[in-house]
Amino acid sequence: MNSKSKINDSIRLFRTAPHACSYIEQQRAATVFVDPELTIDKPLNSKLSNFGYRRSGAHLYRPDCDDCKACIACRLSVNHFHIAGRYKRIWNRNQDLEVQETSQLEGNEAFALYRRYINTRHSDGDMYPATIEQYDAFIRTKVASTRFYKFYLEGQLVAVSVTDVLEQGLSAVYTFFDPDLPKRSLGNYIILWQMEKLKQLQLQYLFLGYWIKDSPKMQYKSTFRPIEMLVDGKWLLVK
Repeated sequence: MNSKSKINDSIRLFRTAPHACSYIEQQRAATVFVDPELTIDKPLNSKLSNFGYRRSGAHLYRPDCDDCKACIACRLSVNHFHIAGRYKRIWNRNQDLEVQETSQLEGNEAFALYRRYINTRHSDGDMYPATIEQYDAFIRTKVASTRFYKFYLEGQLVAVSVTDVLEQGLSAVYTFFDPDLPKRSLGNYIILWQMEKLKQLQLQYLFLGYWIKDSPKMQYKSTFRPIEMLVDGKWLLVK
């Protein structure tokens, strides 16, 4: 449905019908998404990220559930976060990786890695089984400021990070990695790598999407401290 918003009165918002929640059992969810006819350019993506919106393929969206506020947008700031402790060890453990940056994700190696990752790590979710159609719509569909960071170990692709460059930072759209390398903690490492990338770009925030307290798969986000969480329209620093 159409909805007025403080974001911009000229932007039409649409709301889905209630559906089963992907993260909390027996919970009904609803989603608000931006008019799909709008071009998701850098200014729009940047502005809506500040309001807790996320990009998924060709859509910008946020949760809009009737009786649940479990999804909390979160971000890290280079002004507050420093690599230390276990994260320093993860950082050092992965210094042998080589990174390639590209604006297109071509070839079959990335899809093969994505399929292994989804079918191994998310076999209980609605993304299983991974398909090429899903991959094209969710991973390869991009906007002008999207960058694909490909991480290689001795010439073998072990991780891919889909990242949108914003005016104020980076948005970690999605990351997938080799499920057979658990000791490397590649998911955590790529967050650390993106934080270092922010410094190179002289930007401040890394938007990590939504954190859900009761979702085990989301708990890794809250281990990064201090972290900022969007509560009642305000970004609060949680130490």
